[in-house]
Amino acid sequence: MFSLITSPTSLGWWQAVAAFGSAFVAGAINSVAGGGTLLTFPTLIWLGLPSINANATSTVAIWPGTVGTIWGYRQEMRTSSPRMLALVFPSVVGGIGGALLLNYTPPAVFDALVPFLILFATLLFMVQEPIQRRLKISHPESHKSTRWLMGAMTFQLFVALYGGYFGAGIGILMLAALSVLGLTDIHQMNGLKALLGASINGVAALYFIWARMVYWPEFVVMVIGAIIGGYGGALIARRIGGATVRRIVIIVGLSMAASMFIKFFRAYFNS
Repeated sequence: MFSLITSPTSLGWWQAVAAFGSAFVAGAINSVAGGGTLLTFPTLIWLGLPSINANATSTVAIWPGTVGTIWGYRQEMRTSSPRMLALVFPSVVGGIGGALLLNYTPPAVFDALVPFLILFATLLFMVQEPIQRRLKISHPESHKSTRWLMGAMTFQLFVALYGGYFGAGIGILMLAALSVLGLTDIHQMNGLKALLGASINGVAALYFIWARMVYWPEFVVMVIGAIIGGYGGALIARRIGGATVRRIVIIVGLSMAASMFIKFFRAYFNS
């Protein structure tokens, strides 16, 4: 039986709206590009959750939306090579490894890393398209060899470690890896990315629940938003345009990174 962890502050209606809205938009963004954690994680910190618990709660709440994305891309995934399923194994191993690392990281250390992690993920999100274009310039047949697949599995292991630990930006890293393997259909790539992301975050989420790292009031609100966003929010995201969605994520990510850096340096100089 898992003990429920309540919020450090009461979850009022406006906090619930903020949590639901960030999860809804994150679910939509994750279904078409990735980077939704850049919205949910800072929102939970803003609502008063400790950083480690905010990361764990965000991971668990967003996971069902990822499953919805897999279902949405099921047709494209049926045409993908079965060998791509080999990437699930390092995803699971790395996901649980990163979750363990997060749980045993002292809160002060993680708080110091948060600004850098958010900034790194945001910058990675900003250069996603140039990276993909560069990787797709030339793909000789050797890129489809067993050697390249083993290299991709090794790369995916490190992506999964990072994903289990923090999460933001892993979709971009996985799209880059799939590009190296020669995939060109973005919908097929998004489906595989969702499958691998669900594997990483799924095992991490189970561990976070078992370790009682999740704040449940925020989870309940956010999981509803993530599911709705994963299924139908992508339609809204496509309607306003991918460029607009990308700008929103980048602005939020850079703003949150800046605010976290200010908070970190204030605490450092006041100590």
